[in-house]
Amino acid sequence: MDRHVEFERLHNFRDLGGYRSADGRTVRWGNLYRADSLGKLRDADWERFLELGIGTVIDLRYPWEIEAKGRVPEAGRFQYLNLSIEHRPYDQAEIDPDVDPWRYLADRFAEVTEDGVEEIRQALEAMAQAPGPVVFHCTSGKDRTGLIGAFVLTLLGVERADVLADFALTELATGRLLADWRAAHPGRVMKWPGYGRAPAVIMELVLADLETRYGSVQGYLRDRVGLSERTAERLRARLLTGDGARAGAGGDDRAT
Repeated sequence: MDRHVEFERLHNFRDLGGYRSADGRTVRWGNLYRADSLGKLRDADWERFLELGIGTVIDLRYPWEIEAKGRVPEAGRFQYLNLSIEHRPYDQAEIDPDVDPWRYLADRFAEVTEDGVEEIRQALEAMAQAPGPVVFHCTSGKDRTGLIGAFVLTLLGVERADVLADFALTELATGRLLADWRAAHPGRVMKWPGYGRAPAVIMELVLADLETRYGSVQGYLRDRVGLSERTAERLRARLLTGDGARAGAGGDDRAT
């Protein structure tokens, strides 16, 4: 099935519904979305976005990114939260092309898992408490968004293979993300060949590192992030259903 929701200007907008949990339940369709920057929404894209019935927008970018690129239009009509989970900015275009790209990115993710614990907790709590559909996003919908996506799917009991596969779906958007970067930076040269890439091995390294340090991903979220079991249960109650029926406005079931 194709969980991508089609937009003209957004390249990486996806419904997290349909994944099976370990207890046999299914993540609800049309209730939780991950995306690239909603500041790109215009015209028909904006109307398409409104059709999804989203009530909560979690923007994972730095405030300076929002100032430069804009936030979701008419932010006042949503519960809008700016929770910048990354605290050490870096320029992916300038990464040394000779470094191991996937280990490098996994190490940057590790920084986020330590620096951004307060914002990570707040993002997961907001998802658990939201009365309706939620979208969370960063700039490309890849790294920061990918990390939060992996955490929420893990909390929902989704199998590791599916968590990794969901992260890697960004690979389908890599070409358009790279084209956008080149259009926005006509005077620069992209030095790093891994820009816009999201192979599963990156998230595999990140989650393995957390398991080494905290015993499990759930242990990290409990002991380091401070996520309560009550919030985790509330998240599961809100986002899991007892059957696999597709509900809500979350795109179609076309083959990719």
